[in-house]
Amino acid sequence: MLRPRRLLAAVTVALALGSAAACGTPASEQPAAPESGARVITHAKGQTTITGTPQRVVVLDTGELDAVLALGIKPVGTVLPDANKNLQPYLAEKAGDIEIVGTIGSPNLEKITALQPDLILSSKIRDDENYEALSKIAPTVFAETVGKTWKENFLLDADALGKKAEAQQILDAYQQRAAEIGRQVGDPGAQRISMLRFIPGDIRLYNKGSFIGTILADAGFSRPANQEADTTHTKISREQIAQADGDQLFYAAYGDSAREQMNDVVGSVQWTTLGAVRAGKAVEVSDDTWFLGLGPIAANLVLDDLQKHLAQR
Repeated sequence: MLRPRRLLAAVTVALALGSAAACGTPASEQPAAPESGARVITHAKGQTTITGTPQRVVVLDTGELDAVLALGIKPVGTVLPDANKNLQPYLAEKAGDIEIVGTIGSPNLEKITALQPDLILSSKIRDDENYEALSKIAPTVFAETVGKTWKENFLLDADALGKKAEAQQILDAYQQRAAEIGRQVGDPGAQRISMLRFIPGDIRLYNKGSFIGTILADAGFSRPANQEADTTHTKISREQIAQADGDQLFYAAYGDSAREQMNDVVGSVQWTTLGAVRAGKAVEVSDDTWFLGLGPIAANLVLDDLQKHLAQR
């Protein structure tokens, strides 16, 4: 039997551990087992214990916003892609009246604190330097990176929300639909799909190791040899635009200045030398979903476009 002083000390230690687990902490500092009804979420910054179902969620990237909305939850706060761009329309419509708490990678901690969140979702690649401050505001869960890991990120976010089984059903339905659209094309592996994106002052080919790369792979499409890399993208110059050729070319622009650059290239003689352009197989698509979306809602909107432009009727 514990003596009164030892009993008091044991209770004090237990309370301290429970308090520390309320927000994200390194795995080595976590208690051996969570309290009843709690979930220990292992993520890119360690482990975070979450009790109950979060009701006031703040998301700090477009992928997290997409993921949370796909699960039927409207977060109380989010960030903009950058200071000069609004939320993508497909997300803004679903999110409704939502508080803007900064931009990706630069969240406003005071605004987040004022929202009194009970869960914060982001990623190490976006907010690594903000993790400690965020985890003092509310339990915080971070994915490692973004883009090609969007499915794993979705399941991680869903786990934090207590909706992992529902998220898996959404992913299963997506996978089945992607495969079906590939079959509607006939032989998707025989088509080399090229992805071109215009960024302010930059032109990029998007590779297999990207959000859009995973969707094309799930539908069974092949890629040009110069887009087979497991990296996100490869920069090219305007003089190298011929490298964007493929059996089918999809392209998009991020922001107004990039659109001016894109229109200049698309209106050039050099553009008309591309085989996909001559064959009428070059199509502009939405940057908001094909490149910025990073979640299951966007992925299904991309499948809509693929079916529209490629599936056999």
